Amino acid sequence: MTVYRIGEAAELLGVSVDTVRRWADAGKLSAERDDAGHRVIAGAELAAFARSLGEGPEERSELSSARNRLRGIVTAIVKDTVMAQVDIQAGPFRIVSLMSREAVEELGLEVGSTAVAVIKSTTVVVERSSPSGGGKGRGL
Repeated sequence: MTVYRIGEAAELLGVSVDTVRRWADAGKLSAERDDAGHRVIAGAELAAFARSLGEGPEERSELSSARNRLRGIVTAIVKDTVMAQVDIQAGPFRIVSLMSREAVEELGLEVGSTAVAVIKSTTVVVERSSPSGGGKGRGL
């Protein structure tokens, strides 16, 4: 069974260690003690909790088939006469979008504004992280 220490769970959820501790102390996230006395969270428990975090009010049209949405802050915009590159930082993730300059202007995007990156892709590469890699889950 894969388990995660509090710090690893915080990194995966994109929150502070203190936030994960508060969730565990409040009973919102189930944590157990390992043989060394460290609090750990079962991988399946963490996955269910992470899923519940994503079930909040959504900023999406009911008419959209896209399900991957990352809310973040616009960190950079580079425009030429026709196209623009918009960088969004969503937690630890940087998303770069190429769009028309007209779309940027219609959306009122500017550095510092919030935006939602809506991602629809037919190809998604999934890599398994190694258990010994820093901040990765540990198999027990």
